[in-house]
Amino acid sequence: MALLKNSFYLIFSALFLVACSSNKSVSNQSGQQFGAGATEKGAISYESLVEKMGKTNELPAKVTGKISEVCKVKGCWMTMVSDKPGTPEMRVTFKNYAFFMPMDIVGKTVVLDGVAAVETIPVADLRHYAEDAGKSKEEIAKITEPKRELTFEAAGVLIKN
Repeated sequence: MALLKNSFYLIFSALFLVACSSNKSVSNQSGQQFGAGATEKGAISYESLVEKMGKTNELPAKVTGKISEVCKVKGCWMTMVSDKPGTPEMRVTFKNYAFFMPMDIVGKTVVLDGVAAVETIPVADLRHYAEDAGKSKEEIAKITEPKRELTFEAAGVLIKN
């Protein structure tokens, strides 16, 4: 009986370690793809996307840019930024929550393939994002108004570097 019990714990521990490690460390390799994947062919810069979104509320796009933040809970969203001053950040989510991103890709350049949109984000969602980002309770409490922002629903992501 003790052997059976020890075997159960050993198998359970191995499965737990595999599940917990599935989203880590391999992100250091350029060329890694998530979701439906993406290629660099036809991708526009994040700055170009921001410019194009000034004329529309929704646009299918393939865009490349730098990641500034990834959800610290499970990698279920990230933000893309520009080095160009005054360019807003863009929140990226993943189509149907079909995949998540490694949490160690901050500072890396990626290619996103999906749909960009200008949306009004409700207070509850903004607070949820702030909580996922590890913001303090005081910072979260200061979020009292919805925010109109550029968003992106990615069907696929390629880590460039």
